[in-house]
Amino acid sequence: MIIFEGALSVKAVIEGGHRLVSEVMIDQEKDDRNTRYIVNLARSKKITVTRVERVAIDEVSSGKTHGGIICFARSRKYQNNVTLEKENPFVVVLEGIEDPFNLGYILRTLYASGCDLVVSGTRNLDHCDSVICKSSSGASEMINWCHSDDLTQSVEALKEAGLKVVCAARNEAVDMYDYDYNQPLVMCIGGEMRGLSSSILNLSDQNIVIPYDNDFRNSLNASSAVAVLAYEAYRQKR
Repeated sequence: MIIFEGALSVKAVIEGGHRLVSEVMIDQEKDDRNTRYIVNLARSKKITVTRVERVAIDEVSSGKTHGGIICFARSRKYQNNVTLEKENPFVVVLEGIEDPFNLGYILRTLYASGCDLVVSGTRNLDHCDSVICKSSSGASEMINWCHSDDLTQSVEALKEAGLKVVCAARNEAVDMYDYDYNQPLVMCIGGEMRGLSSSILNLSDQNIVIPYDNDFRNSLNASSAVAVLAYEAYRQKR
């Protein structure tokens, strides 16, 4: 069982509908508009709501930032394929991004910028789900997210479905502002340590690079790069 702490995370977990939530535990002294909304939401979904003393929540929580509300939930149900129904989809493939805080920031940005599907490698995230949820401001529970056993195969499937593949890589790249994102698109972004694998780079229709105004030879961190690229795609798709 995974514990999610704080009203924002609890609300996102319930609204997202990707997990089985067994119980919501709330400080018996807590009574505000947001809390009442969560109580009504939980009860509408037949989730047990328990009112307890604050100390009881402190005893089972990992920190003190829960604000008097937590929930107990099962592992997330991830999508197992990359099926898309939208005419002009924007898909992002993430490879080699392991830090849960970084991943949470990235998912927050992608959800806000209109990403239709995130595809990442299969790994057990249960031990850091709460961190990802909190750092993403709940976006990780709302966004469509596919776990793939073979990222290269998933990118191939997207390409065969008619999506253009762009990779954030410097080799034979064009300036990111000179590319047309207003088309069915899969954007591949790797972690700052290793970047993208050669098997995914080999599928690229076009590599893109973020231009710098100063002579700086190092890459941006992954969350910053995603924000720059995703919002240029959003700007053009508008």
